[in-house]
Amino acid sequence: MPILIFIIAGIFEFGMMFRALEAITNAAREGARVGVLPGYDVPDVQTRVNDYLNASGLTGAHTTTVTNQTLATGAGTFTARSVNVSYPYTFVVLSGFAPMVGGGTFGSINLTAASIMRTETQATP
Repeated sequence: MPILIFIIAGIFEFGMMFRALEAITNAAREGARVGVLPGYDVPDVQTRVNDYLNASGLTGAHTTTVTNQTLATGAGTFTARSVNVSYPYTFVVLSGFAPMVGGGTFGSINLTAASIMRTETQATP
């Protein structure tokens, strides 16, 4: 019975972690979407990412990096904005089981997501 409960708790924890990963991925996408629009800068991107994560219930500390890139393709070069979001996910359910299996903690894992979108302006050839 304890092993079955531990497996069910692990399945539940994985579902919660996957939900957090999806929210982080969408936050990076939303940040990139704002970042490619004319007139928006890095603080606007970070604000959009923060707002999305807060609305998703992920209120812990996270890291958002925004970089500009020039990408070359067969059709020419274009500029793009890359948004990377990193969020430390702390295990909630499995942490309750740690004292039962000899102490310690299950700790946390760093979830990351990135999104790259093409800007609205043309790069110079």
